[in-house]
Amino acid sequence: MKKILPKIYFYIPQEYWPIGGVPQAANTYWCDFNRGITPGVYAWTIQTYQYLKADGLNCEMVGEMPSEGIIFAHRKSLPDDFQPNSKLLIVCLKAESSAHPYAQIHIVGNHRDLDYQTMILGDRYLYPGCKYYIPHWPQPGLIPRDSKRGNRFENIAFFGESQNLAPELRYLSWEQKLREMGLKWHLVGRDKSHTWNDYSYVDAIVAVRQFNRPVHYTWKPALKLYNAWHAGVPAILGEESAYQEARENQWDYLEVKSFDDLIEALEELQKNTELKQKMLENARNRAAKINSTQITQIWQNLIAEKIIPAYDNWCNNSLNRQIFLQKRSLAIKTREQRKQLQQLRNTLAIGTKLRSMIKF
Repeated sequence: MKKILPKIYFYIPQEYWPIGGVPQAANTYWCDFNRGITPGVYAWTIQTYQYLKADGLNCEMVGEMPSEGIIFAHRKSLPDDFQPNSKLLIVCLKAESSAHPYAQIHIVGNHRDLDYQTMILGDRYLYPGCKYYIPHWPQPGLIPRDSKRGNRFENIAFFGESQNLAPELRYLSWEQKLREMGLKWHLVGRDKSHTWNDYSYVDAIVAVRQFNRPVHYTWKPALKLYNAWHAGVPAILGEESAYQEARENQWDYLEVKSFDDLIEALEELQKNTELKQKMLENARNRAAKINSTQITQIWQNLIAEKIIPAYDNWCNNSLNRQIFLQKRSLAIKTREQRKQLQQLRNTLAIGTKLRSMIKF
């Protein structure tokens, strides 16, 4: 007898949907994010749905929460207090957000997020512990570097929101330094003339969040590195766990720890044609191994081998459901109690300081 598979849904609340809709194909460049559709929600929910649907997965995009089945939803689409019933499995697309208290499964975009509890985001007491890593989709509709540029090395770019860039690289003095080196700086945000998918004029990318202060950034994916590979441009990157986990050889990218390191890396690329060529050849090889086809297969395997069996177990084991929900409720209470205790400690500390000032 053929087994009946559970219904699979990708959920975004109806009120979040843009009035003008979204592209119908996953590899279409689009950045008209509004209402509740952020870049993260778009990539993890809509693109994933579109790629898997096109690959033959029987799934549906919905704006109302179903009462049964497997629900894939971005963390921002899930209310904190939403609990699954006996016929509902929640797969939280955690992305760069905190964990959902009652999601049975989390999908993360950084290998380190499988091991670390991302205490910065307050998740230490919330993780159910069932997490799976899947790489982020590369930039849709990406336009690679124009091959006619040859060995030219002039345009250096950062693609993304400026707040995700080290402060030193936001100053006019940085642009002046590059001009002195014969280079031009392009800060490519969504409001600029160049778009996030256009690398045709770019000779290298720089993506450093901060210097001289290593932070794991376990909630961040290696997207900028993937995009550099697909664009065929060298990448100069900061110390981030996602990049380090993805790295297989010295040509994958140049890692910099300080501002001086960055200048040295740019000077080396500027004068060393052999280094540029090796990095570009390596980028082609790496892009062939981390693309939408490979990532789609990872998703399909995970759904078939892990998520559908987890759904069956959830539906058919009432004792496990009870234990899970009780543990989650206890974890939430514990976290709230710790918050209250910390607030009390802070209040007492302020009171003690005020008293000492008055006595003085």
